[in-house]
Amino acid sequence: MTVSRIDVKFAALKAQNKAAFIAYVMGGDPDLDTTLDILKGLPAAGADLIELGFPFSDPMAEGPTIQRAAERSLKNGTKIKDIFELVRRFRLYDQVTPIILMGYMNPVEYLGYDVWAQRMADAGADGLIVVDCPPEEADGLTDALDEQNLALIRLATPTTDESRLKTLVRRTKGFIYYVSVTGVTGVKEADADAIAGEVERVRTASGLPVAVGFGIRSAERAAQVARIADAAVVGSALVDEIKNSLPENSVACSKVLEKAANLAHAVHSAR
Repeated sequence: MTVSRIDVKFAALKAQNKAAFIAYVMGGDPDLDTTLDILKGLPAAGADLIELGFPFSDPMAEGPTIQRAAERSLKNGTKIKDIFELVRRFRLYDQVTPIILMGYMNPVEYLGYDVWAQRMADAGADGLIVVDCPPEEADGLTDALDEQNLALIRLATPTTDESRLKTLVRRTKGFIYYVSVTGVTGVKEADADAIAGEVERVRTASGLPVAVGFGIRSAERAAQVARIADAAVVGSALVDEIKNSLPENSVACSKVLEKAANLAHAVHSAR
């Protein structure tokens, strides 16, 4: 399946004139079993695609919420192999929902591109977002992912000019992730009116769906983004539900899924 699972999902939603709701969670936060329970519940709550973060000690693009989620995960001893195992266990329950791994280059470099891509494919992941991977230096990783029919999903930002955009969209698959604000995740809010033209510019340049993230915390904002983009990505608002549930991990899953269902409804009914 892999890349085709992403393509099928976006095509189905387009036929219904709906945007996708993409939910982000950090693997291993607050623990691996709770993460799996959340993953298993997200599709029923309305998540069309799932971004699964793999923790890293220096998450430079993340705001305080996801930084602390990574810290909690690492403190619990989460390893990269555990992230692949989460995907494998999720696939025992769900063969349809695309899973996108999201993180930083250091763990990928440590394993090596070919090994990383093979482990992704074996587990049942569909794509990869690497925040700090310059497109000019990504051919080796892209080759390895292409060999396994996996998508390397790139990020465009408000500062991406035309020349840079041409480089960025080359060999990108699945969708383009448009970072709606300058700065880190979960701090500023996206302004749908301000980014409408940018979303269309990126969509035209890439020929791919455009998912907007980094500034969506409320159902109202998610609906606004869903009217102009192909997908709305929410991370910090979901991760906050986990933080607010500590130390009572038993309620973390239900709180995240309740929040996800509210956001998904807003996205799916926006048009």
